[in-house]
Amino acid sequence: MTAAARLRTLYDTLAAAYGPQHWWPSESPLETMVGACLTQGTAWTSVERSLANLRARDLLHFDALLALPEDELRELIRPSGFMQRKAVTLRALLALVATEYGGSLERFAEAPAETARAQLLAITGIGPETADAILLYALGQPAMVVDEYLRRVVVRHGLAPERARYAEVQQLALAAFAGERDPAALADHCNEFHALVVEVGKAHCGRTPDCAGCPLRGDLERHQQARE
Repeated sequence: MTAAARLRTLYDTLAAAYGPQHWWPSESPLETMVGACLTQGTAWTSVERSLANLRARDLLHFDALLALPEDELRELIRPSGFMQRKAVTLRALLALVATEYGGSLERFAEAPAETARAQLLAITGIGPETADAILLYALGQPAMVVDEYLRRVVVRHGLAPERARYAEVQQLALAAFAGERDPAALADHCNEFHALVVEVGKAHCGRTPDCAGCPLRGDLERHQQARE
C-alpha cells in the first residue's frame, strides 16, 4: 500500500472514531481569517479571548476592523500574545483585501487559489500554514493545512521522513484524496482531515506520544512490525 493510500485509510479510521468535526469554530469568514492569524504560537483559548474583545466592541466587521487604529487593535488582541507583530499582520491582511478585492471576502474567495496564496504569503507574519488555513476555512478553497500534529502522525507512522518539508507533507496529504475531482468536495475533505488530525494529535500525538486508546494504534503497530 502506498503512503498516500495508508494516509487515506488513517483519515477514514479517524472519521469513524471521532465523527464530523464541523470546523472552523467561528461565526464568519472574517472571524476565521482573524483567528487564523491570532492562533500562531498560542492556545486557541487565548485566541477566543481576543476574539471576544473584538466582538464586544462590534469590530468583527470588515470596515470597522479596517478603520481601527493599530494601537487599539494591539490591546484588544493582547491575550493572543505577540500583539505587536500580529496587529501588523492583521492590518496588512485587511489592506490586501481592501486594495485588491474592494473589501469583499467573497471576491477574495473567487480569486484563483494560487493567486490568493501568493498574496497571503507576501504578508509578513503569514507562513504556509496560516495561508492555507485562511484559504481553506475562510475562503473555502481546497487547501491542505500542515500543522505539527500532522507532521508527527506521518513521521511516526513512517509515511514521511522526519525532516520532510511543509510542501512534501502537503503533497502526501493531497495525494490521499487524488481521486476527488470536485473542488468543493475536496475542500470538505481537507477541512475534516485537518480537524481530525488535530483531534487525535491533542489526545494522543503530542510531543510525547500516548498511544493507549488511539484509533491509529493498529496502523502504527503494523508499521513497526513490518520494520522488524
